[in-house]
Amino acid sequence: MSENERILLAHGGGGRLSEELLRNVILPRLGNSVLARLTDAAELMIGGTRIAMSTDSFTVDPIFFPGGDIGSLAVHGTINDVAMVGADPVCLSCGFIIAEGFPMAALERIVDSMAKSATAAGVQIVTGDTKVVGRASMDGIFINTTGLGVISPEVRLGANRVSAGDKVIISGTLADHGVTILCQRQGLAFDIPVVSDSAPLHRLAAALRVLGPSLKFMRDPTRGGLAATLNELVRNAPWGIRIDEQSIPMAPAVAAALEIIGLDPLHVANEGKLVAVVAAGSEERALTLLRSSPLGANARLIGEITNEHQGLVVMKTNIGGARIIDNPAGELLPRIC
Repeated sequence: MSENERILLAHGGGGRLSEELLRNVILPRLGNSVLARLTDAAELMIGGTRIAMSTDSFTVDPIFFPGGDIGSLAVHGTINDVAMVGADPVCLSCGFIIAEGFPMAALERIVDSMAKSATAAGVQIVTGDTKVVGRASMDGIFINTTGLGVISPEVRLGANRVSAGDKVIISGTLADHGVTILCQRQGLAFDIPVVSDSAPLHRLAAALRVLGPSLKFMRDPTRGGLAATLNELVRNAPWGIRIDEQSIPMAPAVAAALEIIGLDPLHVANEGKLVAVVAAGSEERALTLLRSSPLGANARLIGEITNEHQGLVVMKTNIGGARIIDNPAGELLPRIC
C-alpha cells in the first residue's frame, strides 16, 4: 500500500490489491471479531437468533445486459452472500445513487426488475434511500443493497472446518457473467449468445445443507473469479487445493470468447455459481442435490483439499502439467458487478 498513494481500479477487483486494502487500511481502523472473519456475510447473535448480514454495492457497466441488469444483479448478489454462510434470506434494503439527467424510464425498468427478482426469490425490500448527484460526479446509477437472513442452529460452515481429503465442487459453468459484460462493452457477438448467469442461489445452497456436517464451506466466486475464492480459502491454511482443468465446466461460447480475448477463465467473475467443499464420500450426493436444480445442472467435482502444496492452489492442466493458480493481481474487468 505504501507504493500506492491513491486508490486504483484494482483495489476494487477482489484480488490481491483488494486484500491489501482490507488488511492495511480497513481492518486496522474498523476491525473487530466479526469483521475480521471476512466472510460473505457477517454472523451475529441477536436475541438468541443467528442472523446473517451482508452489504454490497453495484456499479456494473452496462446497466442492462443479456441475462439481467443492475437491478436484478443487486438483488441476486446480496441474497447469494447471505446464503453462502448457510442463511435463509429474509429481507433487503436498497440505496440508489443516481446521476442527474438519468432517464426516468431506465429507473422504472430497474426498479421493476428488482421487484420481480425479489418476489421470485421470496424476499422483500423493506427500506431504502435515494440520492441524486450532479451529472459530472458519476455516470448512470449505482445501487447498494444490504441483506438479512436467519441461520439455523445446526448450520456450521467455514474455512476452519475444511480438512485434507475434502472435495471441491462448483455448481456450474465458469465466467458466464464476466464474458457477457465484456462482450457487451466490446460489441462482440457469437453464433451462440453469451448470457450472464446472474441468479439467486439460496435455494441451491439450502439443498446442499441437507448434507449436514458433511457440508464444510460455500462461497460464490464473484470478483476475482474461482481463483480468488480458492486462494482466499487456502490463505494461512495448513493444506492446499488441487484442481483439475479438465473438470472445470465452461459454455462453448464463453470458452471461445476467452480464447479470443486472452483472459483466464479462473479469474473472471460469476454471479450465479457457488463453490462448495464437502467431506470425502459425500461428493456424489452433493452433485445429485445440485443437479436436481436447473441452476446446478452442470455441477462438477473439480478438485480436493490436499496435505500437499500448503497454502497454494495447484491445477493439473489439460496437457498433464501443473501450475500454481495465484490470486489475481489487478483488475481484469472493472465495474463487472
